[in-house]
Amino acid sequence: MTELDKRRVQEFARSLFGHYTSGLLTLMVDIGHKTGLFEALARGAATSAELAERAALDERYVREWLGAVTTGGLVEYDATSGVFTLPPEHAVCLTGTSSRNLAANSQVLAMLAQRLSRVATCFRTGGGVPYAEFRPDFTDYQDGSWRLLYDGLLIKGFLPAAKGLPERLRAGIRVADVGCGTGHAVNLMAREFPASTFTGYDFSAEAIDRARGEADRMGVPNARFEALDVTTLPAEPKFDLITSFDAIHDQRDPATTLRRIAGALAPNGLYFMLEPRAATKLEANVGNPFAPYLYGMSVLHCMTVSLADGGAGLGTAWGEDKARQMLREAGFTSIEVVAAPGPQNSIYICRKG
Repeated sequence: MTELDKRRVQEFARSLFGHYTSGLLTLMVDIGHKTGLFEALARGAATSAELAERAALDERYVREWLGAVTTGGLVEYDATSGVFTLPPEHAVCLTGTSSRNLAANSQVLAMLAQRLSRVATCFRTGGGVPYAEFRPDFTDYQDGSWRLLYDGLLIKGFLPAAKGLPERLRAGIRVADVGCGTGHAVNLMAREFPASTFTGYDFSAEAIDRARGEADRMGVPNARFEALDVTTLPAEPKFDLITSFDAIHDQRDPATTLRRIAGALAPNGLYFMLEPRAATKLEANVGNPFAPYLYGMSVLHCMTVSLADGGAGLGTAWGEDKARQMLREAGFTSIEVVAAPGPQNSIYICRKG
């Protein structure tokens, strides 16, 4: 029997417990986001009693929550005055309307944990947990985590990655968004580019209803939405631009979806695909700080919803090599990959030649 390296055991145990601690802190961020505690503390330093009054919450719970987020490094504390402070560098990541506000992402842990036992069963039986069992919370999570990102980066960051695309949109083209979810990206583009027409497709009727409601509120008559299984995306009418944002890797049949997209493009059309930035080979993802998140999300949602429908189970970390291969097989002859703003995603700019 191999003798254990006691120092290595201790280091791993400490690291493992750190992962558990991070999970609990994620839940504390979720509470702080949902109760408005971060927003309240961003208004100025406060004692626990002052913060509780400011946020209209129970002081005892606020005090214990402050203990967690202070010892976790999210909030600073002056023991002499008993005052807590949210540093401005932390506040920008936890409050406000900037795309740097990541607080809404915290809800993913509690949401996925509710389906954990079902996913664990699939390890023994195969198959997966269907998307219907993740609704409506996953729709809420996606909407919350992507909305500010779209607000801050879609028009000024994502779309200009394709040279000349904003100019074409201003002039007026036909656009489709595949896997549009609640449609916020479509509605933002429709408002920014009134000469173009936009159609959002998603198989969730609930998400489509929300997308239509937002379009009405925003007053964008050039945006329409349709509930559709995108593996049946028709070849007509043709679109000058088709977009998909973080939507291909969890499709039941991503290969057919990509072929349908290629078939629906007009001559000189462009497919704009945003997907998680990763390598296809596991060994190339070792050391990537986002890789555990991608693989974990895949196990708990993206892969399992695909497998539940007898799908490919491509996985969140399908990576650039696999993406290029599948795009070529779908009929795209020109594939340019650029880094999206922020470290998590890549943009694929694809043409049929």
